[in-house]
Amino acid sequence: MTDTTIPRGDDREKAVDIRDLEVTFATDGGDVLAVRGVSLDVRAGEVLAIVGESGSGKTVTAKTILGLLPDTAVASGAVLLTGEDVLSVGPRRVRELRGTDVAMVFQEPSTALNPVYTVGWQIAEGIRAHGKVGKREARRRAIDILRRVGIPDPETRVDYYPHQFSGGQKQRVVIAMALVLNPSVIVADEPTTALDVTVQAEILDLLRRCRDEFGAAIVLITHNMGVVADLADRVAVMYLGQVVEQADSATLFASPKDDYTKRLLGSVPKLEARGQQDAPAEGAEIVVRARGLEIEYPGRLGRGGFKAVKGVDFTIARGQVLGLVGESGSGKTTIGRAIAGLTRVTGGSLEVLGVEMNGVHERDFKPKRADIGFVFQDPASSFNPLLTIADCVAEPLIVHGRAPNARDARKRVDELLEAVQLPKSFGDRYPHELSGGQRQRASLARSLALEPTLLVADEPTSALDVSVQARVLELFAELQRDLGFAALFISHDLAVVNLLSDRIGVLFHGDLIEQGPNDQVLGSPEHAYTRKLLASLPVPDPGEQRERRLALASLSSED
Repeated sequence: MTDTTIPRGDDREKAVDIRDLEVTFATDGGDVLAVRGVSLDVRAGEVLAIVGESGSGKTVTAKTILGLLPDTAVASGAVLLTGEDVLSVGPRRVRELRGTDVAMVFQEPSTALNPVYTVGWQIAEGIRAHGKVGKREARRRAIDILRRVGIPDPETRVDYYPHQFSGGQKQRVVIAMALVLNPSVIVADEPTTALDVTVQAEILDLLRRCRDEFGAAIVLITHNMGVVADLADRVAVMYLGQVVEQADSATLFASPKDDYTKRLLGSVPKLEARGQQDAPAEGAEIVVRARGLEIEYPGRLGRGGFKAVKGVDFTIARGQVLGLVGESGSGKTTIGRAIAGLTRVTGGSLEVLGVEMNGVHERDFKPKRADIGFVFQDPASSFNPLLTIADCVAEPLIVHGRAPNARDARKRVDELLEAVQLPKSFGDRYPHELSGGQRQRASLARSLALEPTLLVADEPTSALDVSVQARVLELFAELQRDLGFAALFISHDLAVVNLLSDRIGVLFHGDLIEQGPNDQVLGSPEHAYTRKLLASLPVPDPGEQRERRLALASLSSED
């Protein structure tokens, strides 16, 4: 085990001091030791990143700082928050510490915010919970903090509901809720996981301001090593409940010592030139052809429609992978759904497997559905929780008449599970009994059950740990080479798209502003938006990331 002791000359006060922390969970199968002898500290105005795979204990460690462990957990050791041990004080005192001394920024702002209350009311609720403050004063403070986190027109938007904000703005609101009582410690649990790279860059800038302007200590939980390089002062690497390595950010990335840290950094996809990609064979079948493709969603209550895709042209040949990138709302998922026959084409032409989708009738397209596979972003919600994994994977075989029932399909299901490197015994488990990476592999197996000619993969790795993501991407590339299916790969991660695609298309507000071979689009981008996307992508190198941040600031000032 690598020595985790760091010599420090820092005399700043410790905002958090964790000593010999152990956390055990009581389960039906016996006690599970989730955190083993962890010792960490964070000082005022410092960002400590805790990284590691799912199950490494990083989130459990962070939640002990807020006293948010469930009743099934038993914690020992000490967690000192501004000198007070959170583990030994009573529940009432812990509630008093939350908000004033420590606050949390959650991973998914949509679930952290209450949909039936305005954001102003929710921010004011935290203010009122810690003292007698009048409604007018609470509203004034809510408007002020919304302004400070960059919400435009806060005097009006303080009365908006969460659904009226974009994903990035909702995350800003959650950060505002955390900051409103000026806590000394902010715990940020995967605060940028589901965000586009440009929005992610804005949130990272905001967290940097929380450190610099508010003087907060930040405990950052993340699996994105680019985010760590961009924001963290120090890094703690956790594996199987233990801290295996601690170092300042520059040292850890330049000279990792522990083998697990080396594997973790080695799993990060890098934005590198791939050289000349093989062009489709001359005369190769065109699986998807879009010409002037338009998709418009109808308006409601007398309002005009919203045009999500505006006159887009592209082709995908048999055996070719087209990567589609862009921010949320750019139209990339809409195009993927239109190809799968899940969204109606309203203008231009979209031919999928020889069928014109503009005006298509379901009876004409239904025979082609067996030739299209779909890998969803979140396999947890795409699987029926009441069915076993084997039943879920067998479902396409049964629906399309390839097998009369799940029992007769089991041999094929076992072959598919083994093809995606899952033991066939996993077929008897339910979706909740698999990890995120295992569920995504099972989702890939289901999409390949009918040996499709075309696969649509919509953000299939965005929520996965970096090492799990690397295995899923490697598996995807291997299966694509072996089976030769065409694919539309949708993602906001340019490095991931570069790893898998033969060509890349960049979408911006429904327009396909740039497309071509990977090295052309990523190496010599023509459009300013593509250059901004590239500059927004954090890379696992603190020095290079500082330069990229300056480049992004320069590009933003030109807008």
